[in-house]
Amino acid sequence: MPPTTFLTQEGQKKLQDELDYLRTVKREEIAQRLHEAMEGGELIENAEYEAAKNEQAFVEGRIKELEVLLATARVISEGPATHEVIQVGSTVTIQKEGTSESDVFTIVGAAEANPVHGKISNESPLGRALLNHKLGDRVQVDAPAGAFVVDVLKVV
Repeated sequence: MPPTTFLTQEGQKKLQDELDYLRTVKREEIAQRLHEAMEGGELIENAEYEAAKNEQAFVEGRIKELEVLLATARVISEGPATHEVIQVGSTVTIQKEGTSESDVFTIVGAAEANPVHGKISNESPLGRALLNHKLGDRVQVDAPAGAFVVDVLKVV
């Protein structure tokens, strides 16, 4: 059985929307392309037919991937935490030791991680290190580029 994936409600909706789009719109577009390519006659050397078949395989693979992901997903609640312990769904403000700037991250499941938008995976070195810590804790992060220390300034 595939491992449980953590998703926010927003992340679940985005993945469900993508799945619905692929099942309806994209499948229909590819079917139309295949139909048009088959009308052209010989399929053995038909580049358009081959391209449409490749896209169909990719789309069907993505549909399967999304179906499994959504079936095994655990939706996490966002918003104020019921306790101060950092968990998936928590938004944390941290400050790297030796710097004056702070960073804000929301810890999410790997499927919807997007560091540019402040969403880090619970499986990333930083996300994994922060889990189960509290406000005021000093946390050692073992990252591929080298270890560093952060202070937890705020947990929401």
